[in-house]
This record gives sequence, structure tokens and C-alpha cells, in this order.
Amino acid sequence: MKIGIVILMLTLLPAVVLPADKSVIHSKEQEFPAVYQEAGTDPERGRDIQKYAEDNQEGAQKNVGPQFVHDNEIFAVFRGDRLEFQTAEGNENLLWDVQAWAGSDYNKLWFKSEGTWLIDPETFEEAETELFYSRNIAKFWDLQIGVRHDFKPDPDRTFAALGFEGLAPYWFEIEATGYVSEDGDISAGFEAEYDLLLSQRLILQPRFETRIALQEVEKYGVGQGINDIELGARLRYEIQREFAPYIGVSWSRKLGETKDFAQEEGEDTDVISFVAGLRVWF
Repeated sequence: MKIGIVILMLTLLPAVVLPADKSVIHSKEQEFPAVYQEAGTDPERGRDIQKYAEDNQEGAQKNVGPQFVHDNEIFAVFRGDRLEFQTAEGNENLLWDVQAWAGSDYNKLWFKSEGTWLIDPETFEEAETELFYSRNIAKFWDLQIGVRHDFKPDPDRTFAALGFEGLAPYWFEIEATGYVSEDGDISAGFEAEYDLLLSQRLILQPRFETRIALQEVEKYGVGQGINDIELGARLRYEIQREFAPYIGVSWSRKLGETKDFAQEEGEDTDVISFVAGLRVWF
């Protein structure tokens, strides 16, 4: 009896399913055009997306456009790169090399000062200050234009200055500046430094500096060509990132006509100095 009922159901199943399948296929055919080219392809236009932030909007911004970020604020930094005592083979002196800037990521007002104070006799040997407008022109590079004034040696004089400062490949810190004095004398200075991390706090810094002049200016002891070179190495320990005592050695040598002028004045032209000082910034 049960076998008979099962056979009957299997016999009637195709008769019930086939008409249902045909109705589904027929309904789907009604949803699509008969010809493919007649199908609509343009999406329906929705509501425009707001691309900007509204002023005085209460609460968080509700749009999906750009949000305000603190990427161009005014900052200020003071940095004392070299505040040191130099032995200078018996002509002990105190040297300062400081700079400070204030401004945004792209535009800064930059102040620099460098000089030496002779301990005996107690007097300034060299003293100069520079004031620049600095503009970021590429990643890690600033173009600087401004003025430089030399208070020492006497008589004092003023220069127009144009140069650049930045971070070269392989993390070399570079500073190069050209000068034109009030008398039309042209000169240039170049500095390069590199921080070699012996540990996270112990850092060795080699340093190179040179100065070049296109004209001879005898009253200032400046000859034509390369005036001098200075090589140094300073080993500092960063007790804090902002405060690091250091020791090191520095060798300087006058060259060419500048060397001749120095010899006529009885000055040393080849000097090795042991140095000790502080590097600070805030």
C-alpha cells in the first residue's frame, strides 16, 4: 500500500513542477528587454556629496569630504649646535653656533649666530648674525634669503645672503650660502654634518666646513679662492634629546692668500683643538 502511494507521488511530481518552472522563466523574461542594446546603462543620479566643511556647524562634521587637520600651525625652535670650549693650541676660546626659527611648515623666519670669544685677551675674535626668510621648496630642503652682519673683525660690514639648507641623501645635513658684501665682494660658505648613532644616546658627529671668496679683501685677511677648511668630530651623549654634553677634536687650516695674510700677522695657520661643550635645543 505504501509503495503504491510513493509511486503515485513520483508520477504526479513532473506535472506539478514543470508548469511552475515555466511561469518563473516567463516572469524573468519580462524583466529584461528582448534586445540587449535597448537596456538602460546610465545609473540613476543620487544626491551630491558635500566636498567641504561648513562653518559654524554644530558637532562633528557630517560630510565625507576633507576634515580639518593641524598641518600648518606656527612653531618655534631654538637650537644650540655648538656651545664649546676650544684649546686652540694655547689660544683658548669659547665658541657659539646657535640658530632659532619660527614659522609654519613652509614659511619661516630664521635667525643664526656664530662667533668666538678669546679668553686671553678677553675680546671677540669673530661675531656674526644672520636673518633669513626661509621657504620650503622640496622635501627636506629650504631656500633662504636674507642678510648677514659681521660685528667682528673690525670694521663691521653687512652682506646680502642667499642659500639653502636641508637633509641630503644618506642623512647628511647640508648648509650652503652665498654672500655679497656692501662693497660688492662675493663669497660663500659650506657646511656638512652627519650623525653616526653608536647607540640610541651615544652619537658621533663628523663635521666639515669651508669658506670661499671670489675677491681678495686684505683688510679683513681674506684672500681669493678657498680661504680655509675645518674638519672635526664630536662625540655626544644625549642625557635627554634636548640636552647633550660632548667632547671632540677639531682641525682647521688656512689656505692660499688667506694663509699668507695670516702669516704676515703672526697668526697660526694650522690649528688642532680639543673641544668640550653642550648641544641643546628646545
